[in-house]
Amino acid sequence: MKLTDKAVQTAHEDHFGQPGKLFRAPARVNLIGEHTDYTGGLVMPMAIDFQTIAVISPREDKRLAFYSHNYGEETIFDLKSLERGRQGHWSDYPAGVAWSLWKEGIRFGGFNITLSGDVPLGAGLSSSASVEVAAAMAILSLSESTLPLAKLATLCRRAENEFVGAKSGIMDQFVVAGAVAHRAMMLDTRSLEFDLLPLPDDVRVVIANSMVRHAVATGEYGNRRDEVEAGQAVLQQECGVALLRDATLADLGACRDRMSPESFARCRHIITENERVLQARDALLESDMPRFGELMVKAHTSMRDDFAASCEEVDTLVEIALRQSGCIGARITGGGFGGCTVNIVKASEAEAFVSAVQREYAQATKIEADCFICEPADGALALAKKGGVA
Repeated sequence: MKLTDKAVQTAHEDHFGQPGKLFRAPARVNLIGEHTDYTGGLVMPMAIDFQTIAVISPREDKRLAFYSHNYGEETIFDLKSLERGRQGHWSDYPAGVAWSLWKEGIRFGGFNITLSGDVPLGAGLSSSASVEVAAAMAILSLSESTLPLAKLATLCRRAENEFVGAKSGIMDQFVVAGAVAHRAMMLDTRSLEFDLLPLPDDVRVVIANSMVRHAVATGEYGNRRDEVEAGQAVLQQECGVALLRDATLADLGACRDRMSPESFARCRHIITENERVLQARDALLESDMPRFGELMVKAHTSMRDDFAASCEEVDTLVEIALRQSGCIGARITGGGFGGCTVNIVKASEAEAFVSAVQREYAQATKIEADCFICEPADGALALAKKGGVA
């Protein structure tokens, strides 16, 4: 069932006994540019029309009540207790946003907030950033504050990095807040400059969920980032680069003997992925979708082999997708180790593509994959500006 404003507003009023103000933030899918954002690299995400809805109302004390309509759970904090940090609970994400805003000097009183979302969890579609940005928009409304896009994204990222403990970059929060409908975004994660790029009308973006969940706050995701940062440190020392973003394959080759094989491979993925993003931008500007599809496939191969962040089920999804006549390109999207693939498909064959992928994936894995045909959606700031606040 599709998430509706009225249902969440009613849930808030039923739970807290008072009406509230409503804000929305979408999910996102990354078309190309994986694991590049925490080394100042290039990414190409777009917002999609899954969403988190936050409904907020003030309270008289200094307590912060977070209610999840999805889980039917409430967690209450005192403002002074936010310094306790991560508890390993869903409330870490909105509480971390409150902590980050307060640390920035943005002042607000106590509040009740209801959160409800339809973003698949652990699927690589950034459910966490959707929650963070929706909560930030809601809390800012109580302080009668607004923030520019870059600051809003930065403070939400700080919540995830320093409060929750997930080593994510800024891509997710930036596009969830700042996306524009009908456009993909090529974001330079160092300068935070971005281009808005059109997708041709005759293609669709199809997301296929492997149903293998991942958790980015722990485990392999963090290990990969540690391996990247170790390699980056060698390149900084030996080649004088500021970030891995500035290194070339020649630089990496010259330093190969000074880093682990794992760090070498992870860094090679990121250096080549940044170049693929630039080429993908050119392909979109030239409406060259076959070239864009080729780059997606190369990006998947690099994520699978150099970054070692795919899994058998996701690889199977990609292989199945590429066998379909309407498929232009397919690859893993998100942090990896499960989650979703993103597929560029001819619009006229999108429905047939979904049916074939679901059937063949079930035959191969005994797993029923969720598939969604998506279009680029507005981010939270555009939604609010266009009347997305109630």
